[in-house]
Amino acid sequence: MAVQMACGLFLSWDMATSLLGIQTAPIAWVWYELVQLGAVVGLILGTAVSAMLLVRSVRGRREAERSLRLASGAFMEVLAERFDDWALTPAERDVALFAIKGLSTAEIAALRSTSEGTVKAQTAAIYRKAGVSGRPQLLSLFIDELMGDGLALPTETPPQSSSEDLAAQASRTESGTISSAR
Repeated sequence: MAVQMACGLFLSWDMATSLLGIQTAPIAWVWYELVQLGAVVGLILGTAVSAMLLVRSVRGRREAERSLRLASGAFMEVLAERFDDWALTPAERDVALFAIKGLSTAEIAALRSTSEGTVKAQTAAIYRKAGVSGRPQLLSLFIDELMGDGLALPTETPPQSSSEDLAAQASRTESGTISSAR
């Protein structure tokens, strides 16, 4: 780009001096022609490089758009699979989708032409079927699955403890029981 700018400035100065009749220091004609030829070649190469970068940029944008479409499709597939797993009714599917999109209960009720109480009952059924306690956990189920990091809701299984940990817990429990009995 800097080469293009320098070449363009040289040719512009050359044309301006010719048109305005400004006298410049004379140089040998051969050198003058070589400099002009170099400026033209620089402009042509700059244009070619710019065109190549533009093509790469357009290809990159298309690839990003394609990836986004694939991700959107994958997200909708994950939603459909989970909704099937949870045996959601068509109405619950609509409400769940609107909730995941971030709409409020009032907005969902208005879109579905139902009362807010109906939407609240449907969201409660969705959360129960999904095994979550609210909207943030529902959304995190899908985010975790798409990210592939396997961060699901915590399990009820306690972590494995060593025999020393178990002995320490037992002594604390006994001393706590004795203390509370006093």
